[in-house]
Amino acid sequence: MYKNVLSGIPGIELYPIVALVMFFGFFAALIVWFFKADINRLERLSASVLDDGASTQQQSTNPSHGS
Repeated sequence: MYKNVLSGIPGIELYPIVALVMFFGFFAALIVWFFKADINRLERLSASVLDDGASTQQQSTNPSHGS
């Protein structure tokens, strides 16, 4: 039954090809981005995930700091 339904859709043979190209294109772009990414920025981002925000709150609540 499904075979008859799918065979009635014009251009159905292009859908798997387009999906495969999009799949590999996404991961190819991800690999390119990974190798071109700035190492220092990635280290700051990885450290910010583990940061509990105590140092940021401490700096913002201390009015004598920074002036």
